[in-house]
Amino acid sequence: MLALDGVLLLDPLVSLQPGFWLSFAAVAVLIFTFGGRLGAWRWWQTWTRAQWLIAIGLCPLLLVLGLPISLSGPLANLLAVPWVSLVVLPPALLGTMLLSVPYVGEGLLWLAGGLIDLLFKGLALIAGQLPAWVPVAVPLWVWALGMLGAFLLLLPRGVPLRPLGWPMLLLLVFAPRQTVPEGMAEVWQLDVGQGLAILVRTRHHTLLYDAGPRFGDIDLGERVVLPSLRKLGVNGVDLMLISHADADHAGGARAIANAMPVKQILSGDHLALPDELHADGCESGQQWAWDGVKFQLWQWPSASDSNQKSCVLQIEANGERLLLTGDIDAAAERALLDGPLAVPTDWLQAPHHGSRSSSSVALLSALQPKAVLISRGNGNSFGHPHPTVVARYQKRGVAIYDSAEQGAIRLQLGRFKPPWTMLQERRFWRGPPPSSQ
Repeated sequence: MLALDGVLLLDPLVSLQPGFWLSFAAVAVLIFTFGGRLGAWRWWQTWTRAQWLIAIGLCPLLLVLGLPISLSGPLANLLAVPWVSLVVLPPALLGTMLLSVPYVGEGLLWLAGGLIDLLFKGLALIAGQLPAWVPVAVPLWVWALGMLGAFLLLLPRGVPLRPLGWPMLLLLVFAPRQTVPEGMAEVWQLDVGQGLAILVRTRHHTLLYDAGPRFGDIDLGERVVLPSLRKLGVNGVDLMLISHADADHAGGARAIANAMPVKQILSGDHLALPDELHADGCESGQQWAWDGVKFQLWQWPSASDSNQKSCVLQIEANGERLLLTGDIDAAAERALLDGPLAVPTDWLQAPHHGSRSSSSVALLSALQPKAVLISRGNGNSFGHPHPTVVARYQKRGVAIYDSAEQGAIRLQLGRFKPPWTMLQERRFWRGPPPSSQ
């Protein structure tokens, strides 16, 4: 408690970091399980049990923090703890003391550094064989039962009802899954910054419209989209529809295709995508139905650049419509108005992130959207969404849902209800959620 109070006094904002809670929780688990117990454990029991007890005790905490659970963590700690304590630390301390002695202190520190490098290579090998498990989000009551199960398992052997801890803890793994009703669609606009990734799920099918951006080594498909899919219980994608080949829409596609099964990939600019994606072209007019939900594609045949080639997708569930437009501009919008998708639409994904070159008056007059979804990065260099476009939406009374301001957005298409946004999540630093949009 003294250490915890000292850390908070020196750096109060450390309480926002998961590592703070995990570190002190791990120590608390060790104190609880090693203190006040009858009998002594042999050295090898102390060495092995500590890791498994910490893994059990931290499992519910990792889940509530939304972090992956390392399956290789206990095994890695079994090797890392004695390696650092008995092999790395002695030459490191001795080398620090003998730095004034020519060659000796430097040589010892060089040896300690090489031993640490060898450890990291071994840990990377273990992590590659046993990757972290991203559990599916569970209801609060399931998490509470799992927490109680972990507590029971940490109690001394012989305590009544202790064996019940195993099925209660395993409930976190085999938790009941929420299903999408027949004829409805669950739509997630993920918060991927200056890019786009929209997940659409029906009762038995999954569609991903765009895969998030990738700029250099920063791949939001790997860092945001893929963990979000796994957290939502998505183990495979029936159709990944990449609107066009720009990096802010297609950048994360490769990471997703490499990490989970993707049955089919379509794109409005498929020839510009990497060959290993094996993407097919968008066929304008193609229609299909999944679990009572209707889908229809459109693409401008006269498009001259990648943005204009964006494959547009209309989704209709129980009479409620959503139009996903990619990055089409005003010229493509005029062409769209001559096609079958120029019908009243409840939800509109803002073309080109709200760029001034899109969301024309003609488009808004024809579609008459009730709400618009904007996916963009906070303070982006493009100035998206443009003030004139925002004013155009506001003048028509269109509700605006902006990922930069409200985070991820979840829409239940077919229920004709307002969406849930990440902004509605209670956080102590921002007070109660807004009552209305």
